Amino acid sequence: MKSQVLAIAMVMASGVAVFVMSQATLTSLRLTQETYYVRYRFADIFAHLRRAPNSVKAQIEEVPNVNRVQTRVVEDVILDVADFAEPVVGRILGISAEDPRGLNQLHLRKGRLIESGHDREVVVHEAFADAHGLQPGATISAILNGHKEQLHVVGIVLSPEFVYAIRPGELLPDDRRFGVLWMGQNELAAVFDLEGAFNDVSLAMMPGAIEQEVIQRLDDILARYGGTGAYSRMDQSSHKVLSSELTQLRSMAIVFPMISLCVAGFLLHVVLSRMIATQREEIATLKAFGYTRSEIGIHYLKFLIVVLCLGILVGTVVGIWLARDLAALYVRYFRFPVFLFRLAPATVFIAFGLCALAAVLGAWNAVQRAVRLPPADAMKPEPPASFRATIVERLGVQRFFSPAWRMVFRYIERQPVRSILTCLGVALATAVLILGSFIEDSVNYVMDFQFNLAQRQDVTIGFVDPLSATAMHDVRHLPAVFDAQPFRSVPARLRCGYRVRRIAILGLPDDRRLYRVVDVRERELDLPDEGLILSSKAADLLHLKVGDSVTVEVLEGERAIRRATVTGLVNDFGEPTAYMNLNTLRRLLREGDQISGAFLATDSSKLATLHKQLKETPKVASVGVKSAALTSFRKLFAEHLLRMRTFDVVFACIMVFGVVYNSARVSLSERSRDLATLRVMGFTRGEIFRILLGELSILVVAAIPLGLIMGYYFSAVAIWALETETQRFPLVIEKSTYGFATIVVIAATFLSAAVVRRRLNQLDLVAVLKARE
Repeated sequence: MKSQVLAIAMVMASGVAVFVMSQATLTSLRLTQETYYVRYRFADIFAHLRRAPNSVKAQIEEVPNVNRVQTRVVEDVILDVADFAEPVVGRILGISAEDPRGLNQLHLRKGRLIESGHDREVVVHEAFADAHGLQPGATISAILNGHKEQLHVVGIVLSPEFVYAIRPGELLPDDRRFGVLWMGQNELAAVFDLEGAFNDVSLAMMPGAIEQEVIQRLDDILARYGGTGAYSRMDQSSHKVLSSELTQLRSMAIVFPMISLCVAGFLLHVVLSRMIATQREEIATLKAFGYTRSEIGIHYLKFLIVVLCLGILVGTVVGIWLARDLAALYVRYFRFPVFLFRLAPATVFIAFGLCALAAVLGAWNAVQRAVRLPPADAMKPEPPASFRATIVERLGVQRFFSPAWRMVFRYIERQPVRSILTCLGVALATAVLILGSFIEDSVNYVMDFQFNLAQRQDVTIGFVDPLSATAMHDVRHLPAVFDAQPFRSVPARLRCGYRVRRIAILGLPDDRRLYRVVDVRERELDLPDEGLILSSKAADLLHLKVGDSVTVEVLEGERAIRRATVTGLVNDFGEPTAYMNLNTLRRLLREGDQISGAFLATDSSKLATLHKQLKETPKVASVGVKSAALTSFRKLFAEHLLRMRTFDVVFACIMVFGVVYNSARVSLSERSRDLATLRVMGFTRGEIFRILLGELSILVVAAIPLGLIMGYYFSAVAIWALETETQRFPLVIEKSTYGFATIVVIAATFLSAAVVRRRLNQLDLVAVLKARE
């Protein structure tokens, strides 16, 4: 039975490998994250403001439970990088060389840090440097407070603030179009007319401090200085994405291994049940010779131990290899100074325990039957199934089928439990195959929904500060622009009872040709004259529904506090967002016709001219190019999601083959005497093979539709488990995915049949037909 044992062990090893891979990567990421954060003093609370004198720092330090305070200057600028045509958004942060124990410390990769007395020196984040091939000694042009300056790169660094360097509000990072730089604090403050002042602050709290209390006190202090609302580490963009990845890894370590181990337990049950059924006489003989029930039970448990140990060993080795491969991939996207790979011994013990539980549950009933089998009954051959006309015969259509096919129908109908179990096993394997494949369909839908259906603009520009709507006249006259629409974006806190969320409110005009609010049914929603539309995730987090009232605390300007009604919900796939009519938002803010930026439709043949002019425009703080975002999305998908999909599909294919092959082998073992009898009666090898294959084919054909339905619901569970605050996927399964699963199952059936045919050709007729005494 070595081939059957190997097939079951490989199914079990698939579940173990995914579990070990996920848990080892999860443990390593957590350990690396925590070590990095502690060693480089990553802050607990962050806040941005318009301008505050340095003396305010002393007030913040007096807030109870505040351990350390770091104030600095942070500005977004447009960069012009050599040999790169598009404008690049740069975030420049002030750093003080005189405060070596400050928060958010830098890790030097190459070159040196900034030194006092050297003008226009910067250090750049490694992701940005790698994307553009920057080395110490390179220069970058930047628009600093309306003046174009040359910045000299002296070092390449990493920062705990930017483990995942992504612009707030973006779905994915784009290291070629967004870069983080650090400049001397005093020099940066002088450039932006902030001498003796700061516009950004970070805090480290005392152990046991209540986060919300510190945030509230900090907001009270910064409100008069244009504070935009303090937020905790959990809302910091880099940490939030990393936390979401950890959540998805934890879910992956539960869903897929559980299904794999259930399939393995099911296979063990089928194989042991049928093996015991064919060994009735041997069991009875052993009992007659004096063997006890426990000795016979232990004999079959040894069979389980062999399968269990083989599955654990192979699965652990493969899981460690995959975990290291996955860790190398994570290092490319999550920038750590050192990645600390750890495989906790508990992970292997838990995997062993789960496998043992699946094996015992799967085999318990079969072993119990062997143990309780009375010797007198067992020494008699198993009684044949009671005869009755089959459904085919009762319908009177048996004349349309050959004798071989009638045998197939009779065997299936007279062994209903075995047939159902085989059918269920193939269906489970089919469902697992869909579970491993559907994510590509979901991601493709997100790309189409986000970048084609909802966002129809080619370029998005954001201003340094809100401008009058008259600026749209200049925007529409930019080269390559043939259509433009304004938008207003403000940070806000939405409060419902004790639940609070910090999200952005996006104000859109009545005519939304370039940016539409679209629901999950692909219908465009109208923005009402009063109230707001919430993303479904934001509504879930705040426990809101349509018609509920919510408190809106604007974190900009006069920091207005208003009540608004939720007039609609929209499903989206990124950060939770709120949408309002542009005029309604202006009334809420009690401001004039100010806008934060514009969506542009452009002539692709003239984009180079547009990019060149945007690099020279001081009022523009950010530029987003949709085609670049799509390219980044596809790159990430190709390197990360497709690799994960490959793992899942390979494991699923192993399961499919394991289930189908075991079913075929067990059927051959059970029916070897009947098939040998038919050979002696004159049936050819091909005819008896068609009988065996016909039975398997009918069960596989019946199992595939059931498996496709089960795969849909398995995928729904996976979508639910992988959902995070920053990333969600719709349940989308294309016909091609169902077709792929069907083809793989059919191919596994034919491959199994080919192996069984070889064994059938080697059938010893004399040995099989010896009378059972």
